[in-house]
Amino acid sequence: MRDKSAGKPAPTQRDNPTRGRRGFKGDRSKEFDQKIINIRRVTRVIAGGRRMSFAVAILIGDRKGSVGLGTGKAADTALAINKAVRAAKKNMLKINGTKDSSIPFEVTARYKGANIMLRPNRARGLVVGSASRDILKLAGLKDITGKILSGSKNKLNIAKATLKALKQL
Repeated sequence: MRDKSAGKPAPTQRDNPTRGRRGFKGDRSKEFDQKIINIRRVTRVIAGGRRMSFAVAILIGDRKGSVGLGTGKAADTALAINKAVRAAKKNMLKINGTKDSSIPFEVTARYKGANIMLRPNRARGLVVGSASRDILKLAGLKDITGKILSGSKNKLNIAKATLKALKQL
């Protein structure tokens, strides 16, 4: 019997990029952690009836001080999520926290109906609710106490108010 691989050269480093690399984790597209804060099915009325689509709001962060918020809308949830991730990468915010993963001083911000206050609180952990907790976790901040001062339940507005507060740092 004849060996079938006799005519082919041995695979090189270019042919197989994972060969010989220690710690190679495969695809590097997962550079940010994600958290979906809102998925809505929205309806548009047209001449022939109703057209459904999905609107997604997503948070991304690297847990090292960068966080972003993006929204996307498409006919399918997967496409809407991809659009939202691309928008979030464009809207990245670098947060200047202290060396002990907190914020240096108290900040307050208001976005539309959402009003939020964040203050440093050493060794208490992350004490804040709703989308603010997700933003601060994805940014890598740990010792912060926050309060949503408004009665707003809109997670997107709360997230935008939190990012507005963090921009003041």
